[in-house]
Amino acid sequence: MILTTTPSVDGRQITEYLGVVTGEAILGANIVRDLFAGVRDIVGGRSAAYEEELRKARDVAMNELTAEAASRGADAVVGIDLDYETVGSNGSMLMVSASGTAVRLA
Repeated sequence: MILTTTPSVDGRQITEYLGVVTGEAILGANIVRDLFAGVRDIVGGRSAAYEEELRKARDVAMNELTAEAASRGADAVVGIDLDYETVGSNGSMLMVSASGTAVRLA
């Protein structure tokens, strides 16, 4: 499965548009990680715990998007857009949504 943020696949012709496909993931951030992230925010630096949670959420969302495209018989998903949000009380949950257009290629 070819996955791309571009509207086309270089060297390949889109022969059929199969519709919009999506994938979403909402993961909770552990309270201990929240505390360490708070300390890290105060003293500076990157929060490895949050970065890891974002990676996991992105992987889940992209896997769902890919599975939906495959179930429609797609060869590729073009125009992929990734959105990141915090949800829940005090932004305690991380949400990643992925969307794109499933297509068949020549």
